[in-house]
Amino acid sequence: MAFLNINGRSVAYRLLGSEANPLVVLAHPLGMSQAVWDDVLPVLLPRYRVLTWDLPGHGASQAWGERPITPADLAAEALALADLAGAERFHFAGTSIGGVVGQQLISEHAERLLSATLTNTGAVIGNAELWNTRAGRIRVEGLAAMSEEIVPRWFAPACFEAKPALKAGWCTQMGRGDDDSYARLCEMLGSHAFTGKLSGKPVKVQLLGGSEDLATPPATLEVLAAELDGAPLEILEGVGHVPSVEVPGLFAEKLLAVMAVDLGDVGNQGVDYATGLETRKQVLGEAHVARSTENATSLDAPFQQMITRLAWGELWSNDDLTRRERSMITTGILAALGREELTLHLKTAKRIGLTEAELRQVLMHVAIYGGVPAANHAFALAKELGWGDAR
Repeated sequence: MAFLNINGRSVAYRLLGSEANPLVVLAHPLGMSQAVWDDVLPVLLPRYRVLTWDLPGHGASQAWGERPITPADLAAEALALADLAGAERFHFAGTSIGGVVGQQLISEHAERLLSATLTNTGAVIGNAELWNTRAGRIRVEGLAAMSEEIVPRWFAPACFEAKPALKAGWCTQMGRGDDDSYARLCEMLGSHAFTGKLSGKPVKVQLLGGSEDLATPPATLEVLAAELDGAPLEILEGVGHVPSVEVPGLFAEKLLAVMAVDLGDVGNQGVDYATGLETRKQVLGEAHVARSTENATSLDAPFQQMITRLAWGELWSNDDLTRRERSMITTGILAALGREELTLHLKTAKRIGLTEAELRQVLMHVAIYGGVPAANHAFALAKELGWGDAR
């Protein structure tokens, strides 16, 4: 876990995975913490860089302070963290109040989003009286006392039966939060709605809900879907308010499907330039791509466009292999052929996160199947580029 100072507050976050992978930002529900994503991370990390953070007064993030909290404040935290990760555009997924953060991003910052998966949330959640009453009780009774009443609403009964320790664990987590920050977030939910603010936004959106969700039942998601111009909605049977905890495998599967690049009918139509350019920037870095573009002339500009569409659009944007796997294949082929681009892809292998052991095995395969001289040259070049420690 790391910390970033945002507007005078310490915000706890995790930034995991290769910088060459697309970024996905995950926002947790009210009263919980970024730990709700722990069981999803192993599925996401081979293909995505993942950023999670704790909301104000939750987990390890500092309490909010005296002024009211707005959805814009929470979205600003998400954007500050995405900027820290160096991501111009990113995928977003949020549950409950995390979904409210997503709606703010869709409404005001659609150009930053590659996709948005909103789960167990609504354009309007509850009503002002409900949230103001809860805020008042929290300030008097405290989170620790009220957790026994609130936590059972998060999970389907069958989930509690299958995982008896779940209730006590999340009651403990909730009880550690800052009472006033939680109360201010309740007041935010009671005073802000996204009715009429989400239509016509150019963002790929998927809505997920739970059939057993008491806090944001399917009807609430149906209203949100209408606000989002009929965005697709899937209700997960037997699931409550927090699918990433209740059914992490299923949730990860749904999220991966949303975030996968839609290459369309590649055989008949190919892949558009913008898709290839997005991937090329992620894998090689924006600075390298900018230099290549600036150095292009009338002679090779069409060539640069072609490799962007074919190599980076049709191949590297395809999810059948991870970018780590593609890096090993590409490095091995270039090493065996002795191509000039090996230097670039040895640098890219570092950016993607290949280990020294993985690169060694790639080049030893080159030695056996492509020739010892080719491997010897590749090993020497890799050492020049900083691979390996002196013995």
